[in-house]
Parts: sequence; C-alpha cells; structure tokens
Amino acid sequence: MDSDKPKKHCCESAREVFTSPKFLIYLGHALSTWGDRMWNFAVGVFLVGLYGNSLLLTAVYGLVVAGSVLLLGALIGDWVDKNPRLKVAQTSLVVQNCSVIVCGILLMVVFQFKEQLDELYNGWILTCCYILVISIANIANLASTAMSITIQRDWVVVVAGQDSSKLADMNATVRIIDQLTNILAPMLVGQIMAFGSNFIGCGFIAGWNLCSMCLEYGLLWKVYQKTPALALKTLRKEEDQELKQLSSPKELENGQCPVEGSQLMNESAVVKAESPKKPGCCYQMMEPLRTIRDGWVAYYNQSIFFAGMALAFLYMTVLGFDCITTGFAYTQGLNGSVLSLLMGASAVAGICGTVAFTWFRKKCGLIRTGFISGLVQISCLSLSVASVFTPGSPFDLSVSPFEDLYRHLVGDSPLPEADHPASLLNIDAQGLMVNISTMPPAEEMPEIQSYLSVSLLFSGVIAARLGLWAFDLTVTQLIQENVIESERGVINGVQNSMNYLLDLMHFIMVILAPNPEAFGLLVILSVSFVAMGHLMYFRFAFKTLGRRLFLCCSPEQKPEDLPDPPASLPTIV
Repeated sequence: MDSDKPKKHCCESAREVFTSPKFLIYLGHALSTWGDRMWNFAVGVFLVGLYGNSLLLTAVYGLVVAGSVLLLGALIGDWVDKNPRLKVAQTSLVVQNCSVIVCGILLMVVFQFKEQLDELYNGWILTCCYILVISIANIANLASTAMSITIQRDWVVVVAGQDSSKLADMNATVRIIDQLTNILAPMLVGQIMAFGSNFIGCGFIAGWNLCSMCLEYGLLWKVYQKTPALALKTLRKEEDQELKQLSSPKELENGQCPVEGSQLMNESAVVKAESPKKPGCCYQMMEPLRTIRDGWVAYYNQSIFFAGMALAFLYMTVLGFDCITTGFAYTQGLNGSVLSLLMGASAVAGICGTVAFTWFRKKCGLIRTGFISGLVQISCLSLSVASVFTPGSPFDLSVSPFEDLYRHLVGDSPLPEADHPASLLNIDAQGLMVNISTMPPAEEMPEIQSYLSVSLLFSGVIAARLGLWAFDLTVTQLIQENVIESERGVINGVQNSMNYLLDLMHFIMVILAPNPEAFGLLVILSVSFVAMGHLMYFRFAFKTLGRRLFLCCSPEQKPEDLPDPPASLPTIV
C-alpha cells in the first residue's frame, strides 16, 4: 500500500502540471503559432503561383500588411484595453482562424478554376478574387496582432502574477515555442505542397485552422477559469473618475470594487444623467484619429520609450534569415540545402539566446541583461561588416546602387533574372521564409572565386541571434513590467507599429538598391541602425541605473528608485 503512495503523488503532480494555466497557455500558443507559421509561409507561395510565378501579388500583400499594422496598431491596442480579456482573446481567435479558413477555401476555388475565372469579364472576376484574398489575409494578420498583444503581453503577465522570475521563464518558453514552430511548421506544409499541390496545401491549412480554433477556444476558457485575476481589469483614468462619482462613499472607503452587476447599473445611470446633446458626426469620425494620436503620445511618455525604440531599430536590417538575405545567398552560390542548414543553426542560436536570457537575468538583473545582449549582438555583427571587405565580396562602389532602379524608370531592358536580386525579393513585412522552388538554379549563378565573404556574413548573422533574442526578451519584459495595465494594449500596439515601420523601411531600402554590388552598403547601414538602437537602450539603462549599470552584482533598483504602483480601480469584466 505504501508503494502506491509515491505513484499517486507523481500522477497528481503530473496532472497539476498539465492542467495548470501556465501549461495551457503554452499549449494554446503552440497551436496558434503553428497555424500562423504554416499560413505565413504558404500565403507567399500561393500568391506567387497565382500570378504566374511573379512576385507582384506578394509585394502588394507585404506592403498592405505592413501599412495596416503601422496605421492601426494603436487602435488595435486601444480595443484590447477597453474590452474584457476573454472577449478580446476569443474574438481575435475566431476572426483570425475564420479569415484563414475563408481565404484557404477561396484559394482552392481559384486554383481549381483559374482558367475559367480568367475568361469571365475580361479577367475582372479573377482580379476581384486576388483583392479578396489579400484583404482577408490582411484581416487575419490584424487579428493575429491583437491575439499576440492579448496573450503574450497581457495574459502571460497576469498568470505570472508578481513573480518577475516566473514571468521571465514564461516569456522564454513562449519564445522557444516560436523558434521551433518557425522552423518545423513551414517544413511540414512545404512537404505537403511539394508532394501534393497548392490546392491540397490550402485545404490542409484550412482544416488545421478549423480544428485548432476549437481546441484553442477551449484552452482559453480553461485558463480564464483557473486564473481569477484575469477577470479583473484596470479601468482607464476617465472611467475611474466616473466610478468614483457613482460609487457609494462606503464602497470607496472600504476599498471594495464594484461588481459586474453594479457596473452595469452605473453605466445605465450615466446614460440617464447624460446631457441630451450628443457629439456631432465630425467629432465621432475623428475619434479613431484621436485614439491613434493619444496612443503615440502615451508611448512617447513611457519610461521605457527608448528601450522600445531600440527594439524597433533592430528591425531595420537585412541581416536576418528572410527573403532578402536568402536571395543574396543564392547570388553567392549557396544552394537550398546549405541554406536550410544555416537556418537550422540560426534557430539553435536563437534558442540558446533565449536560455541565456533567463540565466543572465537572474545573475545580473533585467536591465543589465539587455545591455550585455546588445554588446554581444554588435560584436557578432562586426563579422558581417568584415565580410564586406574580404575576398569573395561583390561589394563595388564603382557600380551605382541605383543603377537597376534607373533601368526600370527609364524603360531599359531589365537585367537577366539570375543577375537581378530584386526578382529574388519576397516583399513580406514579417520576414517569411523564401520559396526556394521559385529561385533560379545554383548552376545559373556566376562562379564564386571565394566563399570567405559569405561565410563571415552568415557566421555573424547566426552568432548575433544569441544577443538579438536575449535583447528582444529583455525589452518585452520591460514593457510588461513598467506599463500600467490600463495602457498595456495600446502601448504594445504602438510598439508593433514602430517595428513594422522600421521593417518596411528596410524593404524600401533594398528596393532602391537591389544589386549585389550594393549589398555591402546595406550591411553597413543595417549594423549602423542596430548600433543606434543599442545606444538608445544604453541611454535608458544608464538613466535608470547610473554607474550601477557596470556593477553586475549590485541590485538594479534601490527602494527609493522603485516607481509607485499606479493608483487604479479594478473592476470585474
């Protein structure tokens, strides 16, 4: 009988782990990101296949996605702040997955009946289908942005409670899940499309999202039920004043929070007490613009403003495993097999950086971890800068960076596709994996005299992943811990907008100078922007810690340096 007790204890412990809110969030996030990564990889391939192996639709889609998040990021965050957590998460989940399902079904119809649709009304029906696909896919991306803000920037903070170490561990685990799904999910859907067809790939992704949506919906409900704190959400300042006026003095003196029923009664009282005058149409039409303005002003006034800007500046780079670097690698004689190995090494380096973040945060503190990771990233990227001037580099200042753009503007015949790096660009603001099947064969590329330059380039890019992901996690947790709950959504929405803005700028930079001879300039500019970002973070860190920034074993904050907790009135929503 005694021997059964350890077994029962182990079973109970395992059951507690697998039913804990933390594990349920991990499981839901894994399902969500797996579907996202499959769709993000496949949609670029689908759009290329739809338009006769042209990248026009892919470029339009990438610009629409970047522009939408840039303009609407603050509005999305404001919507997240003003609504109950469960409602926001469930609405974002349903809209995102339903959009992908509808888009997948529409793509299946187009792939199956493309020739017939092209003959109707001089091809206008097919053009409308293209517009619908891009529009619905953009809606899915906006809903994904809202879901990311809700779960990764809000729910994770609430589940972790006031435990900074637990929050750091949860952030690191979520990021490891991102890294793994970013490699494995495209591999799976790529194999399905390679051995099947684009039609089968669309059906598989639509079916996956339908099943995943049902599972994720249930997981969100379970997490919400197991974490009572999620039902409490801080109101905005204006709403606080209204509640103080409407709540009884006894409730406020006793520190009681109005329950949901009383809140509804108060809201009805407000409606009755309001003046019959209503804002005009112009005032209501300008409300979104005021929300965007207020969001950016609130972001600028945050204590972590320079830390957030530092993270955004890291997006202004060609030194990542996106379509741009992959396209350049092909011009340097690397084939798909070598690139897949390099991408795997990059993922491993990212996971190591994530693990290192948790260790350094415990030993040196959160702010110093960002400073150290910045030094590591800059040091590693110096290898990429050195690659510009080593044997095998195509860098040539005698060739104008704008020569290829000039050829298109004046109407001259374009360069052959094998020598035209711009034709290798999959203009996608999310840095999706490139469709290797659309690339020119390696044997068509000019013979490379030395691989020293490209070896140094990718050595720097891969090694810099150690510092990059540690720094990303640092800024993420700084925002989580230093932004008050009532502004958490809008601040993260503006942060996403800043990230997309700098990411869009780096695509424009490549479009202006796409030839291989100019890639060295892009590398130097990229490292310059990364360095400026880390200088901004150094300003934030030094202003916060002063000279204690360089004393790794001292506490980061003295008691008098700690900010006062925000005076806010939570309510059950």
